[in-house]
Amino acid sequence: MDRVFSGLARFVVRYRLLVIVVWIGIAVAASATLPSLGSQINNNNSAFLPASAPSQQAATLATPLLGNIDTQSQVLVVVTAGGGTLTAADQQAVATTLRALGTVPTVRSVREAAVSPAGTAAVAQVEAAIAPSDISAQRTLVDRLQATLDAASLPSGVQLRLAGQVATDVANQKSSQKTGGRIQSLSLLLIIVLLLVIFRAPLAAVITLLPPAFALVSSTRFIGALGAHGLKISEITDLLLIVLLLGAGTDYGLFLVFRVREALRAGREPGDAVVFAMVRVGESISASAGTVIVALLTLLFASFGIYRDLGVPLALGMAVMLLAGLTLLPALLAVAGRAAFWPVRVGAAEDGRGWWGAVAAQMVRRPAWTLGLGVVAFGALATLGLGYRSAGFGGATSAPTGTAVASGNAELAHYFPASSANPANLIFAYARPVWTDPEVLVAAARSLVASGQVRHLAGPLDPNGTSITPADLARLHAVLGDPHRLPAVLPAGVAVPPALYNAYRATGLFISPAGTTVQFEAAFRAGGQQSTAALDATPAVRRSVAAAAAASGATHAGLAGEAAALFDVSNTADSDLVRIVPIAIVAIAVLLALVLRSLVAPLYLIVSVAMSYLAALGAATGVFIDLGGDSGLTFVLPFLMFIFLLALGEDYNILVMTRIREENHDRTLREAVVEAVARTGPTVTSAGVILAGTFAMLAVAGGGSNGGSGNQIQAIGFGLAIGILLDTFVVRTVLVPSTVALLGRWNWWPSRLGRSAHHLAGGQGATPEATPPANRVRTP
Repeated sequence: MDRVFSGLARFVVRYRLLVIVVWIGIAVAASATLPSLGSQINNNNSAFLPASAPSQQAATLATPLLGNIDTQSQVLVVVTAGGGTLTAADQQAVATTLRALGTVPTVRSVREAAVSPAGTAAVAQVEAAIAPSDISAQRTLVDRLQATLDAASLPSGVQLRLAGQVATDVANQKSSQKTGGRIQSLSLLLIIVLLLVIFRAPLAAVITLLPPAFALVSSTRFIGALGAHGLKISEITDLLLIVLLLGAGTDYGLFLVFRVREALRAGREPGDAVVFAMVRVGESISASAGTVIVALLTLLFASFGIYRDLGVPLALGMAVMLLAGLTLLPALLAVAGRAAFWPVRVGAAEDGRGWWGAVAAQMVRRPAWTLGLGVVAFGALATLGLGYRSAGFGGATSAPTGTAVASGNAELAHYFPASSANPANLIFAYARPVWTDPEVLVAAARSLVASGQVRHLAGPLDPNGTSITPADLARLHAVLGDPHRLPAVLPAGVAVPPALYNAYRATGLFISPAGTTVQFEAAFRAGGQQSTAALDATPAVRRSVAAAAAASGATHAGLAGEAAALFDVSNTADSDLVRIVPIAIVAIAVLLALVLRSLVAPLYLIVSVAMSYLAALGAATGVFIDLGGDSGLTFVLPFLMFIFLLALGEDYNILVMTRIREENHDRTLREAVVEAVARTGPTVTSAGVILAGTFAMLAVAGGGSNGGSGNQIQAIGFGLAIGILLDTFVVRTVLVPSTVALLGRWNWWPSRLGRSAHHLAGGQGATPEATPPANRVRTP
């Protein structure tokens, strides 16, 4: 491998200006020709469910009524008269505006579906030929609809506002882009400050940060292009990509820059120093990034789309970042030379082992005590995790406060309380049209109410707040026909009271044109659709729906809506946790075995990750549930924490363990541990603080996220940041070296180094004060 990295480094140093120009060209071309990542974000996590999920099957069952969930999108338009009654002139102006909405590209139909009982408001449905997963096309649709409404000429007091899930998703996507921009800006500022503190050299700080910044700019466009071609991208993908590339990319940059500075201090010329550093740390950087990429690619085995579709974008971003770290960073260092570290002198090497060397010297004298105290402390933190409770992460059903869509949803809930912007949908399919036997609707409604699971129920016999008897429903259908085809204004000569006419028109929201598919819209007694209580109540509500189907003679039934979808998401995510974690562990263990040439070391290194994971989960539980009073933590937190701590924690394992192994060739094992920790301690500390800081930006900036998901994003950021800090200051620099000192030569079994009797003898009671040979080469 040394020959490979030596050849790559010499090429980059020789053509350094060309390499820099190529990277600039890639970033510019990608930004100019490819869609942005933010334009492809889908905040509706239920869109990532497999088709086999019960809530998805229920949505499919409702296709005759609600449209095809795979090919159609629906936007609601709420019409109000400023508190007054909609007049005939108002209705005519509204009809003209609705016809204009029908001319918007991709719109299939526009229909005024219901009028409130007092005649003060109406709601219209806009059906478009856009797949729900195509958030970019939905955004274009919503923008065009809003532009049409803005240009409409309406009577004084009459207002039309967009509402419903699609409009809410688009509003939240725009808010997510602002959140991502805020996190990116704060992360860059934090990293710059920390790099200035670490290097005390402005140019070195900028050079270290430029490769991950270029990688982020380029990879967001590459991933955006994948999103435009069908890859579903969630908000959490966007946010994690930012902090992962900036944090991990800066970490890998530190590995190389520290080593270049060491080579310059040894008297090497800048170009030779870059080649020397690349040979020494190129394999470590590649292996570290490889562990992250491998861990992320194991997500392809997940059933839940938000996990499965998380793997490819983040793995692609890491691959781009690795390429930048192995080409652009060396090129920048070769161009800058010694000036990169101005005003700090790099002519003389620093002596002494520093604080970490002193800690390591004390640690190897009593490794069992050190390890035991660490395990007890981690166990105490982990016990807090016993109070962990899962909560939803719907990601977006409440529009950002102050937006026009938020106002539209509020008006919909006010004038049509039985049919809010975010109801639970109880779907029933019958063998015969319900017009012929409306009593089945009474039986279904009675059974649902009697279950005690439903606080409020709207259905075909109470479509807009005006009650319709089964006899009236049958009679009105015989006289007026399909309610979906009726005009907004009562036709002349039709002997039906206007209030009853409007109520019958509104039944089109609940009964399909064929009359065989029916929905009830319900509010759960347990709480709103976004609440953890509603998610937990989903199994009981599903049993109530099944009982109502049996009581009314329905052939099929199902429960759709946010709470049902999130329940399915949580169950799918839990099954993925059981499936993916073993795969990720095995994959990382194999990679560690290859890099460390040992079958023993990967075992306790994986255990160390589990310890920091459980401790970090316990800390997050204590802060957000025990102290913060939250009802639960997002169900994605345990999964994301394990995958990221497994992958990123092993980065530091590789750095520390490869250095211990290198030192062990010329020293006793305990001497090697002291020297390795002394040399890598500052690097690991600096890298860990930067990486934890970038994840902490999720906790800082994520609190302003949309749709009520901000607190859950904070929990993700906090949990990952705590896990990284525990890895940095305790696991990699204290617990792992203590374990190495205890195991002795068995650390390297079955390699030749593990069979050496010299290292076994030297590992017991050795004095960790030996001076390394003058020609020793150190890894950062």
